[in-house]
Formats: sequence, C-alpha cells, structure tokens
Amino acid sequence: MKTFQKPLTQSEEYEYVRLLREGSCEEAGRAKDILIERNLRLVAHIVKKYQNTDEEIDDLISIGTIGLIKAVDTFDCTKGRLATYACRCIDNELLMLLRGKKRTSREVSLYESIGQDREGNEIRLMDVLEHEQTDVIEQMEYKANVKKLYEALELALTERERYILSLRYGLFGQEELTQNEVGKMLGISRSYVSRIEKKALGKLRQCM
Repeated sequence: MKTFQKPLTQSEEYEYVRLLREGSCEEAGRAKDILIERNLRLVAHIVKKYQNTDEEIDDLISIGTIGLIKAVDTFDCTKGRLATYACRCIDNELLMLLRGKKRTSREVSLYESIGQDREGNEIRLMDVLEHEQTDVIEQMEYKANVKKLYEALELALTERERYILSLRYGLFGQEELTQNEVGKMLGISRSYVSRIEKKALGKLRQCM
C-alpha cells in the first residue's frame, strides 16, 4: 500500500472542518480534499480486516474511501473527532459491499467460494448455510476483536491482573472460576479479587 500523509492534529482538523462548512467555495473544496487525504491511512488500516476476502485490496480501499468521503460530508465537529466517526462510515461501506456480494452469490451457486478464513481455508456459501446461517463477516470481526483483546491483555495489565482475569473468564486455556474460587486459590478475599478484576477491566476498556 502507498505511504499516506500524517493525520491532522485536533486543532488543524477543527479549522478545516470549519472552512468546509463556512468558507468560500474554493476554501471548502480545498478543506475537503485535505480532510480526505490526511485520513486515507485510516481507510488502509480498516481495510486490513477484510484482506482475506476475494476482493482486491485496491477495490476495498476505493470503497473505504467512499465511506471516508461520506464521513467528511456529514461530520459534526461538536460530537468528537472525525477519525472516530469515519471509522464507522468506512466499516459500514465495506460491510455493505461484502454482504451485497454474498446476496449475489446465492443466485449463482451454493458451492461458489465467498472468501477464506484466517487459516487460508476456502469458505463456501453452503458451509455458511450448514452452520445455521453463521455470518462470515461477523466471524471475521469477532476473531479480530479477540486478537485485539489478547493484545490488550499483554499491553495494559500487570501479570497479576492478567492471571486473575484469565481465571475468571477462562482465558489462555484456564478453567473459568468464580471470584470466591479465585480468592481461595490465591489466598485473598473475594472482595479483593473483585476490586482487581474491576480495575483490570477498566484498563482493558481504555486500551480497546
């Protein structure tokens, strides 16, 4: 993928959004171009989630860019940062494309490939139907979120916090235990386990 320009600072973004809404036609046009160009790396980042589908990367970036343009056109700067809003618009545009392709594939053949899983195994529409209409896109999103969660566990938590959460929620192959059971195992009170768990979950929410 190409090298993209650095994102705008918050003050720069605010100024260009203001010019887009309140400036002259020339100022608004230039501001829109800058807002799009300086957020293209966001499109490339989101497209990575869908790189195991049958779609070409360049096509996915083109569709994602449409979502970015829509975000710039409809963004309200009083409701946060453009990047946060644009992420949803870009994601929605890509999901619409992939789900549209899935509907079209039903008309062609139940045995036609609709993509690959992360291990490189082919996914057919028939496989989806045989598994109670499991949404392949949702599976991909779920796997990506699980990966982010495990990365956040390593980055944001202490070894003790990570161990307690792994016992409480059955992570890293551990058996899922109650707070009482964890407390007895570690020689601490249930309320202390609860405090550590609550603090650790707060750290994860911030990291995610």
